[in-house]
Amino acid sequence: MKTKIYNDIVKSLKKINLNYNKNFGVEVPNIPEHGDFSSNVALVNTKVLKKKPHDIAKLLAEDLSKKRDYKSIKIAGPGFLNFKLATSLYYKELKKIGDAGTDYGKSDYGKSQKVLIEFISANPTGPLNVVSARAGAYGDSLYRIMDHLGFEPFREFYLNDAGNQVDILAESLEIRYRELHGHEVEEFPVEAYHGEYIKELAFELNTLEGTKLFHMTEDDRLERMKNFALDEIHKMQISSLKRFDVEFDNWMSEKKLRAEGTLEEALSYLAEAGCTYEKDDAVFFSSTKFGDEKDRVLIKADGNPTYLVPDIAYHLTKYNRGFNIILDVLGPDHHGHVSKLRAAIKALELDDSKLEIIYLQHINLLQDGEIVKMSKRTGKIITMDDLIDEVGKDAARYFFLDRRPSAHLDFDLELAKKKTSENPVFYCQYAYARINSVLKKAKKVKLSLKKCKDIKLKKLSKKDELDIIKKMLEFPAILQLCADNREPHRLAGYVHELASMFHKYYAKYKIIDEENPDLSCARLYLISAVQNVISISLGLMGISSPKKM
Repeated sequence: MKTKIYNDIVKSLKKINLNYNKNFGVEVPNIPEHGDFSSNVALVNTKVLKKKPHDIAKLLAEDLSKKRDYKSIKIAGPGFLNFKLATSLYYKELKKIGDAGTDYGKSDYGKSQKVLIEFISANPTGPLNVVSARAGAYGDSLYRIMDHLGFEPFREFYLNDAGNQVDILAESLEIRYRELHGHEVEEFPVEAYHGEYIKELAFELNTLEGTKLFHMTEDDRLERMKNFALDEIHKMQISSLKRFDVEFDNWMSEKKLRAEGTLEEALSYLAEAGCTYEKDDAVFFSSTKFGDEKDRVLIKADGNPTYLVPDIAYHLTKYNRGFNIILDVLGPDHHGHVSKLRAAIKALELDDSKLEIIYLQHINLLQDGEIVKMSKRTGKIITMDDLIDEVGKDAARYFFLDRRPSAHLDFDLELAKKKTSENPVFYCQYAYARINSVLKKAKKVKLSLKKCKDIKLKKLSKKDELDIIKKMLEFPAILQLCADNREPHRLAGYVHELASMFHKYYAKYKIIDEENPDLSCARLYLISAVQNVISISLGLMGISSPKKM
């Protein structure tokens, strides 16, 4: 609807031969009495047209008022245009929603925009936990929304399957493996991985290899254990993600990047750009030249690269693959790392504006009002699978998406399990199921939506009915806001508001009235459209729409 009004204004500007600045907006006023929509077109164009805003607004109002779609157009304040839509337009738009079906809200809004969304990227040293679950819900839903809007989104998981953490993983597995064979083991190292999954991996490896590993050299044995652990944990993570309804288009391996020489390539580019130097047997990056607070070590004195080098190399591949937008979804502990990375991107003369960093804030899991502690190293892990088993995939995804990414999240496990209106995901799903029940009842009394011609929709004269239509007309704009601002939480809020409007409407009005079939037909058409928008919204959030509850 905003697009329609915007286009009508543009046509009017051209019709009355006015040049214009196209950067004006059409918004829903905060105060409903001001109208259905408002535009600042006159204020934005006062310099371009060299006229007073009020005079511009008057010219536009006179021309636009000739259109039947507008009940009234009034000038407010210094020159705002406030639009009240004709009810006939709402019926016309409602029919469009019904005709669009599951394609409602789809568009080519993001056409030709290739977007790389890298999210989760958890170390492959253990099961995915609730932090990964929040990133999974966020990244996957943003992908779905962008795909609905015609972007070309691509989902990627970066595997940190090289470096110190995987060496520790192999050593942790070896200790548990030796324990199975009765070897006396000193106290388990603090830096090792303590989870039960390490014992399970040791048992599985023992079933395959028995004592054969003890006949290998230490290096060969640890390499075998490392590869086995990485493969099994990767399978474990894929299984968890499948349960959470999250897929990836690509898994980018750090080990593969190293094998292909991508790290050396990145270092070579930096050296050729004159951005590296040697000091104390180490190689430094002159990152202060590009806004960083201090120069950074790239190659340590022992010859091993720091974590920064593979990260620069990985981002070099992102740029080389031709993405227009590169989104990194990271935890709040990555703030310090990003300044180094951006400095490297500038040093490589790449377009720094393409890279966007999205920080997901901390999560507190609450059980009976108490915070649940978790730590991968000590073995106290609340895994993604644990969370799904506890509250279900749908509730978990909704609760993660219900807050903006930059907000801390207190996840109430007890609330997520409730089958009442207090639980927002239950409330939304119940609206869908309730409408399904009404539509089934309508079939039994021979009321068919197919017979609902446009003329019958005029029976929808109640303010509540028009408000519901208005809310559904907001849907395409909500999706665009979600995509543009990288904030899928807006969709969670939207679908909850729409569900609430339906529940109140259902309680207030009789939908099936056999003595008034025309009104019944119109109301059935309305709630069918509501059901469709709820289903699309939940689907874009990775949440199911159950027919019965």
